[in-house]
Amino acid sequence: MKDQMQPPSGRIEGSRHFYPVRVFFEDTDLSGIAYHANYLKWCERARSDILRLLGIDQRAANEAGEGFYAVSEAQIKWRRPARLDDVLLVETRATELRAASARMEQKVFRGEELLATVDIVAAFVAPDGRPKRQPDAWRQAFAEFAVPSDPVKE
Repeated sequence: MKDQMQPPSGRIEGSRHFYPVRVFFEDTDLSGIAYHANYLKWCERARSDILRLLGIDQRAANEAGEGFYAVSEAQIKWRRPARLDDVLLVETRATELRAASARMEQKVFRGEELLATVDIVAAFVAPDGRPKRQPDAWRQAFAEFAVPSDPVKE
């Protein structure tokens, strides 16, 4: 039984990734509304899941001294509050791929209702914190996931 249990995971369908989230008590304030910073956490989990599903081992790359992804830009628009026990879905699309970064559009839904939109740029950085070209295999994996109408940019 223990071997069968896995943490929550999302799935990639075409150029979209879907990641389910439940709003727990720890995610809310006294009124039962999800605290605003938790949207960033949920979106981060979704992006981490995308890397895993694409076969990108960020931990191994970091431990080998190659580098890692770090958020360099974030823009959030909250539309409706999430509440205690809500089941949410984070939808992610890679909308732009550059040599050292990827831009992703993320939307947080409760059913069909859009709660928030998040625009993130994740830059690949060397251990010293400077931008660095993404590994070719990683860029290729992102290129296969990226929105088809958006070309890979150098």
